[in-house]
Amino acid sequence: MTTRKKANINWHRTILLMVLCLFGLSVVFSAKPRRQRAGVKQEDPRIYLEHADELEYDVYGMRPDVQIARGKVKFRHKGGILTCDSAYFNEQSNSFEAFGHVFMKQGDTLTLKSEWAWYDGNDDRAEARRNVLLTHRKSKLYCDSLDYDRMYGIAYFFDGGKLIDKGSTLTSDWGQYNTETREAVFYYKVRLKNDNMTMYSDTLYYDTRTSMAHIVGDYTSDKNEVGPSMIVNKGNIVRTTDGYYNTGTEESILYGRSTVDNEDKTITADSLFSDSKKKIDEGFGNVVYVDKKNKNQFVGNHIYYDENIGYGFATDSAVVMDFSQNNDTLYVHADSIKLYTYNINTDSVYRVMHGFHKVRAYRSDIQAVCDSLVFNSKDSCLTLYKDPIAWNMGRQVLGEVMHAYMQDSTIRYADVIGQAMSIERMDSAHYNQLASKEMQVYFQEGKARETWAIGNVQAVYYPIDDADTTIIGLNFLETDTMKMYLSPERKLEKIWASKSTGTMYPITQIPPDRLRLPAFAWFEYIRPKNKDDIFNWRGKGKENELKQEKRREAPKRKLE
Repeated sequence: MTTRKKANINWHRTILLMVLCLFGLSVVFSAKPRRQRAGVKQEDPRIYLEHADELEYDVYGMRPDVQIARGKVKFRHKGGILTCDSAYFNEQSNSFEAFGHVFMKQGDTLTLKSEWAWYDGNDDRAEARRNVLLTHRKSKLYCDSLDYDRMYGIAYFFDGGKLIDKGSTLTSDWGQYNTETREAVFYYKVRLKNDNMTMYSDTLYYDTRTSMAHIVGDYTSDKNEVGPSMIVNKGNIVRTTDGYYNTGTEESILYGRSTVDNEDKTITADSLFSDSKKKIDEGFGNVVYVDKKNKNQFVGNHIYYDENIGYGFATDSAVVMDFSQNNDTLYVHADSIKLYTYNINTDSVYRVMHGFHKVRAYRSDIQAVCDSLVFNSKDSCLTLYKDPIAWNMGRQVLGEVMHAYMQDSTIRYADVIGQAMSIERMDSAHYNQLASKEMQVYFQEGKARETWAIGNVQAVYYPIDDADTTIIGLNFLETDTMKMYLSPERKLEKIWASKSTGTMYPITQIPPDRLRLPAFAWFEYIRPKNKDDIFNWRGKGKENELKQEKRREAPKRKLE
């Protein structure tokens, strides 16, 4: 063989080798990479056709790579079994299309039914369409279109879906279900319903193991109105944008300024715990509890209420507001406020409220401070303890203990016990003063009309000239019992006293030591100025705290 012929042969071999290499590279780069899950042992990726009554294979037809299987078709892939009426099986692409009574089974806990399905063995993915039912343990997911990722155990549904789990039914426009964690996520116009409640949201996470639902964000109604997500349960309406609800225990934990509302109450808080079965609510952070039935409201950073026994408390900036009077609201603050209910669910029910330590109260017509208070709805009695002081317009009343009896939130009678003293400011220099062991005041339409002073009575009052309303002098009086009658305009109409001693001083001859009674103290600096000032505690100075004092006995009447 000549050298020239050998060179031609080598040249052709080189060209052929290059063509084969290029073809091999094109095959390598065009082949679809197989998905793999990290950390999981790899199984045989091939799909096996295990049975078919008929098998057709047309190499010259429209689908030369497809085997047409009919009658009791059965496939196996990675431990999963799929059966159907007929199928197109592409062994080369490791996929098939299934028709009629499609049924897939994975282990003992998961099945998938549909009328049509497509399965990709390389990606471990199934697409199921028409009358789809995914069953996992005791949970059932109904939809019309579902994609199932076997590798990660996640089923995606769209065009509407319904999950049934332990008596609860969840519906939404689209979502997903994780067969490994048994958690579902539902999106847009979500509804969760069971025998006890209905939940509305646009985003809901549901754990089938714990029956815990987590609602996030707002809800779009059928009228396309957007508002907070809702839970409607036995007359309660919960509104929240971040809430957890256990469908088994009916307990909810709510965040993000949530509200629980029913016919009798509304409670709003930064975070809120509510137990519908036990009828217990507990809020934290800027809590507002509105008692619609009794027309009052509790505010605090921590509020608890048990509706079954009628017990509740408020702490940390606690305030109770009474708005039973339509034209005004009473604000009462204390370090802690507790509420007790007696004879609940009977005709003789009544409530007792305790406020203790650093109590301050404000209403436009009356203000008060004390260490602690008790209000009993049985007799409508409000009792103030330990250095109580009350103000009404230009009048200040103080003592050791005060009882105020109310009628429709309007005071009708007050009883001051122990070192009682009433002071009325005439002007910057003159004060009407009345001191005794006990003082009783009777009111009409919220105005003091009659005052009884009992025991060791001392009085300083300034008569007024009716012609020009000027002060004409000072009247000092000591007696055992005194009655004072006032006009609706708070003018002194008359005084009655038992046997007494007293002196009338002209305005220009008043001794300095008669201007003030020994226990006189004007506590304007302590008085709450407005509803916001009730949080600013200002106590008496040591020199003004009530002390046991000895008084000269007033002369007593003798029987003739």
